Amino acid sequence: MPDQKLPRFKIPSEVKEILKACPSFIVAGSVEELVELAIRDADASGWAEVAYDIPGKGRIVEAKACRVANGIAANYTEAYMRRRDPNCMLIADNQPTNKPMYKDRYGEDFDRVRQETFDWLKTQELALFPFSAGADATGADALVVCPANAGFFAMGLALLQGIHGPGELPKDYSPKAIIYVAPPMRHTHFDGEQVVVHNRTKDRHELFSYNLYPGPSAKKGIYGVLINIGEQEDWLTAHCSTVQVVTPYDNKLCIMHEGASGGGKSEMLETMHREKDGRIMLGENVVSGEGRYVTLPRNCELRPVTDDMALCHPSLQRDNEKLYVMDAENSWFIRVNHINHYGTDPNLEETTIHSDKPLLFLNINAAPGGTALIWDHIEDEPGVPCPNPRVVVPRSVVRNVVDGSCRVDIRSFGVRCPPCTSENPTYGILGLFHILPPALAWLWRLVAPRGHGNPSILEEGGGMSSEGVGSYWPFATGRRVDQANLLLKQIVNTPKTRYILIPNQHIGAWKTGFVPQWLTREYLARRGGAWFSPDQVRATRCNLLGYSPKTVMIEGQTIGSWFVTPHAQPEIGEEAYDKGAEILRTFFKDQLKQYLEKDLMFIGKQIIECALDEGSLDDFCLLLGGELFPAED
Repeated sequence: MPDQKLPRFKIPSEVKEILKACPSFIVAGSVEELVELAIRDADASGWAEVAYDIPGKGRIVEAKACRVANGIAANYTEAYMRRRDPNCMLIADNQPTNKPMYKDRYGEDFDRVRQETFDWLKTQELALFPFSAGADATGADALVVCPANAGFFAMGLALLQGIHGPGELPKDYSPKAIIYVAPPMRHTHFDGEQVVVHNRTKDRHELFSYNLYPGPSAKKGIYGVLINIGEQEDWLTAHCSTVQVVTPYDNKLCIMHEGASGGGKSEMLETMHREKDGRIMLGENVVSGEGRYVTLPRNCELRPVTDDMALCHPSLQRDNEKLYVMDAENSWFIRVNHINHYGTDPNLEETTIHSDKPLLFLNINAAPGGTALIWDHIEDEPGVPCPNPRVVVPRSVVRNVVDGSCRVDIRSFGVRCPPCTSENPTYGILGLFHILPPALAWLWRLVAPRGHGNPSILEEGGGMSSEGVGSYWPFATGRRVDQANLLLKQIVNTPKTRYILIPNQHIGAWKTGFVPQWLTREYLARRGGAWFSPDQVRATRCNLLGYSPKTVMIEGQTIGSWFVTPHAQPEIGEEAYDKGAEILRTFFKDQLKQYLEKDLMFIGKQIIECALDEGSLDDFCLLLGGELFPAED
């Protein structure tokens, strides 16, 4: 029932004025309340339209939501709204930033539209609830104010970030971050575009979401709040998944997998996809259509730690020179575009079908009262499936999930690679995996290639583009050089954590999907934590790719050399490989120049200058010191 008494917890004056003026508001205290709110206005068919009257345009339906047996399914009526627009973030304040400014794009300060946002909210029935951005002990008190008819959006936020129910608020709760949601203003003010405005004031971080896709606001907007806090306190929130891998022999290895959107973070937590006969398809040749397979009797046990955002807070770190992380989220925003039929990922399918807690499904073809199935994707147009179907899964229902902090043994970085052949040379020259010296590992995190066929975001044109520093740059509000320094300090301070590079989608002329990272995960875990000796690796033909293993053997099976050294593939050869390497070098040079600011750490300048001068692999190894490959006794 609507509650017209002001909340008992502390709220800023702007929110008080909105709540006093609005027709009614609800202070939600649980995800279950928001589930009911999401379908409160459902019609006889079971669908609730999230619609707004737009002056001069009439009634516009932004999304439709329905109750399903396993939660809520919501679909956007406009294909553009089904993925994050990478250009949606704008900065309204005058604090240091390298991000696009609101006043530069729209020719005026944000003050007028900020007030008009408040004025619009005063005309709506509202829903609000308090939560903590990040972990309770290290994050920030936060609050969301959104129209009540957008209950599915509020539900998604509550799943992702948590929700404080009655009696659960800290005694000193005082929101330092507030999300204001005003969907129709994308039509009245922003030509229908996704826009998320960050306004960092002296007292709090205001976030204005002018659309209902949760990626840029409920998820990545809050990520931006955490990045801003870390920037002020000298720590960071990494863009990664983390998994503890337990072999059939009880060896344990923890892998932290970073990368741009589509870089395989969620997939690193998945079990190996198998053929009907149990084999694993290593790859399909794009020229001949030939398939290559491996047989692996048993998978390693996977114990997920993080899915996308990992707190690297100082309070988690120990004195053993390895990095420690913990999850920054309460639920995981899992993309399921690669799950297109029953049986692809039995674990995730079982979790999402039989969850004892309500889930949120986006861009999934569901019917009121039915069961939402993660392989049944809606279409952007006839015959064209949406490339970004999602499900929000509470980590509490994830099998074998690890609570608390976890030690990181290996940091991997994922790169989406196109096919590479002699007829069409590309940067798809990465082998099964590469071993990187720390200096090169830092550079890959600065350039963070978005890569081939990215399904998560809207992007024009082809070729390589950068997600920016740490691959979390699209969500940061400050300066890239500050984040570059934080990453470099982290690498310097954790010299016993190792670094690798893994491709997905293609290895040269072979279409592989995410099999390279799954096989690499299984292989490295089975090594029992033993690292490589100098005689087990060779320098790659491209200096930016570090070292490759000479051979890879898993459960008695040797992975073909074509997948480890792609230039040996007859479809590629050394000439095409070298052209692909030049594409990579050019990309690195283009991206790295922007970090050469006076505030960059001296050792960081040396590393970047080494790359610009096309230094050797030995040069990169010497820059941060340490023993990359321990000598045998």
